[in-house]
Amino acid sequence: MFKFLTTKPLWVNILTAVALVMFLILSFFGLLNWITDHGHYEKVPAVVGKNADAARLELQSKGFTVEVTDSLYDPNAPKLSVLKQAPESDAQVKHGRTIFLTVNRAQAPLIDMPNLVGFSIRSASMYLTSIGLKLGDTTYRPDIARNSVIAQLYNGSDIKPGVKIPLGSTISFVLGSGVGDSEMVVPPVIGLSYAAAKALLTNKNIGMSNPVFTDGNIKDTLAAFIVKQNPEPFTETTPGTKVPNKIKPGQIMDLWLGSQPPAVDTTKNTLP
Repeated sequence: MFKFLTTKPLWVNILTAVALVMFLILSFFGLLNWITDHGHYEKVPAVVGKNADAARLELQSKGFTVEVTDSLYDPNAPKLSVLKQAPESDAQVKHGRTIFLTVNRAQAPLIDMPNLVGFSIRSASMYLTSIGLKLGDTTYRPDIARNSVIAQLYNGSDIKPGVKIPLGSTISFVLGSGVGDSEMVVPPVIGLSYAAAKALLTNKNIGMSNPVFTDGNIKDTLAAFIVKQNPEPFTETTPGTKVPNKIKPGQIMDLWLGSQPPAVDTTKNTLP
């Protein structure tokens, strides 16, 4: 081989070397185009809104690979439907490109119910929206906290803060309508359990402040006993003379709780 090179003129060797280099360069780029499938592009079909399995089959039939990279929850979209795709539809990409999909969850994730009692209706509704819940019906009940949330309902029943509910659930509110114009005699609740007193006062649209515990032996608040109330059912103006006290719907009663029934004659709470 070396003898062949030394027996030829220099210019022939130079041309041979240049031709060999050009051949190698053209061969390299030709091979690179074949490896990378250069010049072969496909239009990405629109699969947003379609069932994830159907979208996968459609994309694979056009030579794409598919990968589900995330899942979100949209209550307004069908379950297991495609929410996002990347690249987007109509994009021109190389044949065999991977298409990444975001799919709607089959089940709504659970979130903690917040405590919105005491919020204004505006603040409560904005808070619901911010955490993915919906505002349902609003009803009114006499209460001193006018236009404030005094009860929160889920499926028609009271729901406590911290209870797990599906994202997108509907929450209804009971709002205070202010103190009513009518008056009623203050109901006697001393000697009743807190649960019974709460039911009685709620039925009469009388509010309750947070109860005061008079001893440390109370383990079940609802089973504790009312040992004192304010306002009392009556005022004794003179010995033996009782004048009934009045209260309006929406006003607040203060209650004191004990672990044992009051050691008093509860008949004193009634008029003679």
